[in-house]
Amino acid sequence: MNPHSHTPPPPLSPVLIAALRERFGERFSQGDSVRLQHGRDESVHVPMLPDGVVFALSTEEVAAAVRLCHQHNTPVIPYGTGSSVEGHVLAPRGGISIDLAGMNRVCHIHAEDLTATVEAGVTRTQLNTELKGTGLFFPIDPGADASLGGMTATRASGTNAVRYGTMKENVLQLTVVLPDGQVIKTGTRARKSSAGYDLTRLFVGSEGTLGIVTELTVRLYPVPEAISAAVCAFLSVDEAVNCVIQTIQLGVPVARVELLDAVTMGAINRFSKTDYPESPTLFFEFHGSEAGVAEQAETVQALAAEHGGQNFQWAARPEDRTRLWQARHDAYFACLQMQPGCRAFPTDVCVPISRLAECIHATNEDIAQVGLKVALFGHVGDGNFHLVVLVDPDSEQDMAAAEWLNERVVGRAIDMEGTCTGEHGIGLGKQKFLVPEHGQGAVDLMRVIKRAIDPANLMNPGKILPPA
Repeated sequence: MNPHSHTPPPPLSPVLIAALRERFGERFSQGDSVRLQHGRDESVHVPMLPDGVVFALSTEEVAAAVRLCHQHNTPVIPYGTGSSVEGHVLAPRGGISIDLAGMNRVCHIHAEDLTATVEAGVTRTQLNTELKGTGLFFPIDPGADASLGGMTATRASGTNAVRYGTMKENVLQLTVVLPDGQVIKTGTRARKSSAGYDLTRLFVGSEGTLGIVTELTVRLYPVPEAISAAVCAFLSVDEAVNCVIQTIQLGVPVARVELLDAVTMGAINRFSKTDYPESPTLFFEFHGSEAGVAEQAETVQALAAEHGGQNFQWAARPEDRTRLWQARHDAYFACLQMQPGCRAFPTDVCVPISRLAECIHATNEDIAQVGLKVALFGHVGDGNFHLVVLVDPDSEQDMAAAEWLNERVVGRAIDMEGTCTGEHGIGLGKQKFLVPEHGQGAVDLMRVIKRAIDPANLMNPGKILPPA
């Protein structure tokens, strides 16, 4: 799937190649395998390789690489872990990929302020490992062990978003390298500010099109006194979703509530060696005091029973909870194993919680028409769900059916005053939905912002904004 028909980009300037080799030595590579790694992601997008890759180790090195590329009118594509699914790291115009994985220092943990400052290559797992013993944790959990810089760029969320919010709510301060190599800081470590434009929010979710995030300060949270998790199977997806809607509308402060359909549960059982019922299932987690968690769990168990929930199983021990959530996080890869040799055509949408049951019900009717294996799961506590459509990327019939399903699901979500993507981002794959969702005037304003900050269109070109 490639929405950009483009001619091959011109070769890199020999002067730029020499300058990058002089500055970065062996940490600048033009090897085919390195370029391929940095020119593809987890999606069905056709790989688009950069002309070279710089492995940066500091903000100063990122700025130096960007300045050299700016001088030679060469595109720059930031790269974290490559776990994106909408073509964010592909290089449709060639250029230089800047790999930030080596920038993995946890700079400061301010436990008394509940904040941590980290370099962009730090992953969520690494940060939480560093936080052990502090009584704090970082809750944003998109499933993949993504880098915090990449999570900032895509405005990621995940399983905990229903209680703790998304990256938008949890990033306080950024260090950003602008398209000309200038380094700026946005925000402060204070919990709020009324000083000037909110530049931090501008860069959160900008997908590397306005600048490269090299350092960030995030909110931390106390580890709950008590945590309990549960699994409950339902006779139908509709009953499971209605249970979630009632739970949220009653104000039950669940920390996580995930829906997995029967197809997904079957894939998880085979992949993770579990024995859950292969029917629509909700995974719950509750955080708080011992008494609060017990009250939340009892309320949800009663609601589940009202909606036909069966076999409500508790996972109170830490190892049982870990196994449960690992199975959930493995759902994407479990689904890929259902059809060896296939690729995933993933999509996600988010709708107001009151429209969720209607949206998923209509989506399942669409799935029944395409003749492809499709898994449905998601963070239904905040109205966000995903489809993993298994396709042969070389089959025009498979790709056409997947595109049709994607357009149906996204169009319906927008009609319901929702969004074409709750957390995957726009990248290359969802550009055509930006105007239907936001309107031409809003997208034109986005173009004004892009031109003002990046007039030469060198920062991750071809992403987010549809071709003019």
